Formats: sequence, C-alpha cells, structure tokens
Amino acid sequence: MFISSLGQGLLWAPLVIGVFITFRILDIPDLTTEGSFPLGAATTISLMIHGQSTLIATIAGFVVGCVAGIVTGVLDTKLKIPSLLAGILTMTGLYSVNMHIMGKSNVPLLDQKVLTSYLPESLSSDIQTIIIGLIIVAIILGLLYSMFKTRLGLSLMATGNNKSMSAANGIQTDRMIIFGYMISNGLIALSGSLIAQSNGYADIGMGIGTIVIGLASVLVGEIFFRGRKILVRLLAMVFGAIIYRLLLTIAMGLGFPPDDLKILSAVILIIVICVPIVQNRIKTKKQLKEYLSELSKGETYGQSEEIRNIGSKKFTKGILSGNRE
Repeated sequence: MFISSLGQGLLWAPLVIGVFITFRILDIPDLTTEGSFPLGAATTISLMIHGQSTLIATIAGFVVGCVAGIVTGVLDTKLKIPSLLAGILTMTGLYSVNMHIMGKSNVPLLDQKVLTSYLPESLSSDIQTIIIGLIIVAIILGLLYSMFKTRLGLSLMATGNNKSMSAANGIQTDRMIIFGYMISNGLIALSGSLIAQSNGYADIGMGIGTIVIGLASVLVGEIFFRGRKILVRLLAMVFGAIIYRLLLTIAMGLGFPPDDLKILSAVILIIVICVPIVQNRIKTKKQLKEYLSELSKGETYGQSEEIRNIGSKKFTKGILSGNRE
C-alpha cells in the first residue's frame, strides 16, 4: 500500500507544486488546473500514438501547459479579468482544445513505450514508477530552488507578497504573474502527462476535481512540514502529495467504492482546512485558562494588580501570536 502510494504521490507532486506556486506564492486561486491537467495528458498520449518518442511527448505536455498558463495570465493582468474568472474561461476553452487534440473523449495507449518502459523489466511496476517519479521530482525541485534564488524568483515571491510595493520598486509585476501562471500550469500539465502514462490512457474528464486534490495536498504538506525556507516548502509539497495519496489508499482499503473518490477528496480538504482553526481555538482557550489561573493566584497573595498586568501582557501576546498562525 505504501509503495503504491509513494509512486502515485511522486507522479502527482508536480501538480501540487504547480498549485503551490499560484495559491501560496502568488496568492491566486487558479482554476486553469482542471483544464491544463488533461491538456498535458491529451497532448502526450496523442503524440505517442502518432509515433513521437515518450520523452518528446512528455516535454510537449509541459510546454502546452505553459501556454495555457500564459493565456490565463494575460487575461488576468492585461485584460483585467478577475483571476478566478480568467481561470474558469481558460479551463472552459481547454475542454474543446483537448477534444480536438484527442479526437474523442478517451484515447488509450496501445503498445507504445512509456517512461517506465526504459527501466529493467525485472523491476516491479511500482518500483519503476517510484524511480521515474524521484528523477522527475528531483529535477523540478533543483530547477525551482535555483530559480527562486535568482532575481527572477525573488521578484516572483515579492510580487505575491505585496504587488503594489513590488511595482514601486521597479518589478514588472504583470510579467511576474504571467510567469507564475506559466510555470504552475506547465508543472500541472506535466503531472497530467505522467498520470496518463501510468494509467495507460487520456480521458477528457480526468481533470475534474484536480484543483481539490492540489489544494488538499498543499495543506496536508503544510500541516506536517512547516518552514520558511523555500526548499523546505517545496519538499513539503512533495510529501503532501504522497501523504494525500496514502490517505486515499487507506480510505479505499476500508471499503469505499472508487466512485466515492471525489467526495473523499473533498472531505480530506475540509479536514485539513479545519485542523489549523481548531488548533488555534484550543491554543487560545489554553492561554485564557492560564491567564485566569495567574489572576486568581495574584488575588490570593495580594499582588493582584501586578499579576494582572503581567498576565494581561502574556495573554494579549498569546492571542496575537495565535491569530498570526
């Protein structure tokens, strides 16, 4: 169970990192995800069927995803369409694009080689998937980590933190937002390409619910792995994707039918959203209890005024700290 979840989690990791870039770095809810994911799958499978090599088809899947991201970025920044609506418009248009690419709603692979076919046949399919997933994730993390250390990456993060201040400091914020959309959807389409090769087919409906999967994995990663450094945050996304797939596998193992996969994804997302809220409430109640306890001690020993001041400061500091979290 764990080996299978590990392999699938690594194939979904590029999607989670892509959602992380728009959702956390740029603070934009991008619904292009549900169109760019099947776009990468459709492009890759169609090219492989028409005789292109697996590597070229996979890279093409990434490139078309970047183009989809640029379209959403231009709609958002140049035409001033709200980001949520821009993503919906691109996602809707991509449905027809994907149908034209595939020619029908479902295209299976026949005897074409996929990326795992280049590994020794003595290895099991799960091990092959893990090896390919590790190689691709390592390349992505290495390139993104290097990029975020450059002026370009720092400008991208600054734009997401404070767009107005970034523009005042000479950063071309519109270009940075379009660049973020491009990288994000390129990675999402790459994940679609890998999943299609793993499943052996591309389907027009395989993008439905992917934004929920991406968001849930991002939040799961942030709950289990917290840090300010960009490398730690990127690694958290990879582990979030793996843990999320493991949770789904456990749920399926408990007897849930495959048709309930989407509702399980939604339930997991609700849980991971609620967990930090409940933690903050518990922490606030604990701080209030400690404050009242110190206050009663102060009254007992005749030092009520001094203890009140100390306790009040601690309580206020604690509340503010809890709100920031």
